[in-house]
Amino acid sequence: MKHKFHATLISALLSGAVLSCAFAFPAAAETTLRLAHASSPDSLINKAVEKFAAEVKEESKGSVVIQIFPNGQLGDEGPIADGVGAGAIDIGLGGSIDAIDPRLNVLSLPFLFKDAANVHKFLDSEQGQAVQHFGEKRGYLMLGALDSGFRQFATSKAIEKPADLSGVKIRTPPNPVILATMKQFGALAESIPFGQVYTALQSHVVAAVEPEMRDYYDSKWYEVAKHLTISNYIWTANWWFMNKDRFDALTPDEQAAVKKSATDTVAWYRSELDKAYADTQASLESKGVTVTKVDTAPFAEMVKPVYAQFAKEWGADLVSAVEKSAASN
Repeated sequence: MKHKFHATLISALLSGAVLSCAFAFPAAAETTLRLAHASSPDSLINKAVEKFAAEVKEESKGSVVIQIFPNGQLGDEGPIADGVGAGAIDIGLGGSIDAIDPRLNVLSLPFLFKDAANVHKFLDSEQGQAVQHFGEKRGYLMLGALDSGFRQFATSKAIEKPADLSGVKIRTPPNPVILATMKQFGALAESIPFGQVYTALQSHVVAAVEPEMRDYYDSKWYEVAKHLTISNYIWTANWWFMNKDRFDALTPDEQAAVKKSATDTVAWYRSELDKAYADTQASLESKGVTVTKVDTAPFAEMVKPVYAQFAKEWGADLVSAVEKSAASN
């Protein structure tokens, strides 16, 4: 009886220890990835990353959760890129890529692409995929590129020819390709922070902007620059990047879930663009905005020195290969 009692007691103690360990150490730890961007919560970008987050959770069977910080909550695009490189942020989106690799700006060369379909075919091509590996040596893994879109011209009057930009003070982001292009047009570029553009137009600090159409509408710049000229003079990306060490720390199944979800999200985002632009243009016209298209040939003829300038900076082979691939897709 004594031995039986001891055996029962030991069995009970071992069972309790096993149960205690089960509660203290969950079978599968959940990984949370912080994703930051500067677009508004109701933007197509935010809808895309919400879709991405939902799919990652499903594909990983709940082992990876994406926590989204929209609207610049963790900083503007530059600080987001820096934060991802430092590991303070896991995933980021934006057009500020100096921290990643300045050569990514090669896709913003003026009149490189004729339309969105041309852009997407290039991005999916061998050359487009090669460009998206830039930044890996600095610790960035590219998940894809979501269109920030083609940039246009907006002023108090329609832009019909390059001479209409000569001597005009125009707000631009601090993108070196855009600044060089404006110089060729004879415009006077002013790098004003995004949030100050409305006031700058209203107070005539600048007379023009070169916005992407959705930003022009969302920021209500049409109230102080009533003419939008469709030129598609430059395409820009919302680059989608992840801290490479953080990605490498995921299990193979989790890595596959992140990559598949990103690929699916890029495809979904592209499918929404035509409707988004049609709806935006209709909304602008209902607000009294005059939307016109310009003959781009005279503008395109003026920007050849921009290609020569950046061929010296990034390498003539890269610029030539990208230009050739873009023309064939």
